[in-house]
Amino acid sequence: MLNSHAEKEGQEHRTKRFKIIVNARSKDVADDDQSFEQIVALAFSPVPVDPNIVFTVTFRKGPRENPEGTLTPGESVEIKDGMIFDVTATTKS
Repeated sequence: MLNSHAEKEGQEHRTKRFKIIVNARSKDVADDDQSFEQIVALAFSPVPVDPNIVFTVTFRKGPRENPEGTLTPGESVEIKDGMIFDVTATTKS
């Protein structure tokens, strides 16, 4: 029984989930970093594919090294529990 419990604790450690807020909705993510594209996908389901739409991703309450900022396509950010993301979609004019 002891080995089973230790194995279970090891599995829980490997499958840590982070609770973040995306557009005022709670989301659980498994990775300790998230890309611009992953955050947009959490905000919009399905993600609009119109070439005239531009997404803006801002965050706050991040880790001490990077507490707030913006993400652009191709970038990633380290995740911390309670981190807040605001994602907007605007049409190019």
